[in-house]
Amino acid sequence: MPSASRMTTPVTVDEAQARRQAGPDTSAAVAKLIRFLETGSAPEGLFAPGAFSDLSLPQWRVQAGTAGDILAIRAEGHPWPGQVRVERVEQTGHGFTIEFEERWENGGQRWYCREMIRADVAGGSIVELSIFCTGDWDEARQREHAGAVRLIRP
Repeated sequence: MPSASRMTTPVTVDEAQARRQAGPDTSAAVAKLIRFLETGSAPEGLFAPGAFSDLSLPQWRVQAGTAGDILAIRAEGHPWPGQVRVERVEQTGHGFTIEFEERWENGGQRWYCREMIRADVAGGSIVELSIFCTGDWDEARQREHAGAVRLIRP
């Protein structure tokens, strides 16, 4: 039997929805994050100075403990501007989740990746990110995938 500290009380759908709605307003943080992903330039206040991020790639994992380190990881690993197509954004009790794809050009090719981010927001700035990325697909990988798999949704 689980200990009392590990036991949870069941939550109704209405209670879960109320908890999500009670979270911080994240619309500005979401818009700033998308602008950052598309341009590589971080709008003021996007990340809190001591923001933490945990980036999981198919075969690698990288963490950062400051806003500056988050920006450096992005600049080093993905410096090209591009387009973001948002598939879903959901408000949470602490911030938001966002599911999206990115497309950009580099080396004469069109590249692609899919990502999901869970972001905690405080005072309008992102204080913590957990990022899951498919990795960058070049045109050959995209063609291979299109020839092997029929997606039901884009």
